[in-house]
Amino acid sequence: MPTEPQPQAVITAEEEYEIWGLLIQVRDVMIKLRDREVKPFGITSMQGGVLWVLHEFRKSGDIATPAEISRRLFRQPPTISALLDRMQKQGLITCVNDPDKKRQLLVEMTPKGKEALSAFLRKREAIPRVIGCISSQEREQLRSSLASMRQKAHEELMTLPPFPQTSSKF
Repeated sequence: MPTEPQPQAVITAEEEYEIWGLLIQVRDVMIKLRDREVKPFGITSMQGGVLWVLHEFRKSGDIATPAEISRRLFRQPPTISALLDRMQKQGLITCVNDPDKKRQLLVEMTPKGKEALSAFLRKREAIPRVIGCISSQEREQLRSSLASMRQKAHEELMTLPPFPQTSSKF
């Protein structure tokens, strides 16, 4: 039996601003915490994210391409491309042409990248402490709420034109 769509809640401008602000502030502070934790290993939190995604690809037997990494990290392909270039120059990853699809690159972690990821995973202390300040039940509710919000945000994004319309003048 199909589920009935839930009525859209009325959100005041004040509530929207407060929740939006809290989400941004928590995200920004957590990125700063993670960047401080991984700095001694010569990587940024974003590079740690790429290494984690590559680890997950390898574990599942999937093939890592720049496009797939971009999708998994919710970043634009040019942003990921530039990041992968820097990581390759640092010796953290290698990018090789796919033998089956000549125009596609495959991304793999190098031993240096595996070492950085291992150190990154051992050092993760601040964010677990931050997330751990709420109960397991609250964490599950937060996870569920954020997943619902992410899904709705993606749906909303798909209804918009790819770029802002510039036909009107201010």
